[in-house]
Amino acid sequence: MKITDILDESSVIADLKAKTKKDIIAELIVPLIKNGKIKDKDKLLDSLMEREKLGSTGIGENVAIPHAKSREIETIVATFGLSNGGVNFDSLDQKPVYFIFLLVSPEGSAGVHLKTLARISRLLKNPVFRRDLLNLKNEKEIYEAISREDDKLI
Repeated sequence: MKITDILDESSVIADLKAKTKKDIIAELIVPLIKNGKIKDKDKLLDSLMEREKLGSTGIGENVAIPHAKSREIETIVATFGLSNGGVNFDSLDQKPVYFIFLLVSPEGSAGVHLKTLARISRLLKNPVFRRDLLNLKNEKEIYEAISREDDKLI
């Protein structure tokens, strides 16, 4: 599965405004609500924050992948946002997070969920790609860059 199968341009935020982990996650849920992919913002936020209690999804190198499973969806969905100022995500390496992929999977989709997390991690592993993302100004440019980089993984 390609990332562009679960992420569309309307689910990209070029300049996240929130300054805390919880508020960043809440901001990343908004496109899912607007696109009709998720109905209950508070329920999803609670699920995502419960997952954070198990251990931060800040995986290091300025990247976080908050994720959860939901009964109200039938297919995996994602949003992506850039935090130009960085946010404390309690990351493993204690660095601020600039690149946040939010992933929501249906209940009972453990295999696909883990494969998608691994693909997102591989996508954002490239330091040149991460640096280039920070220089992009709008959702269209970011989406196209993610799409090009995602194509290289196949």
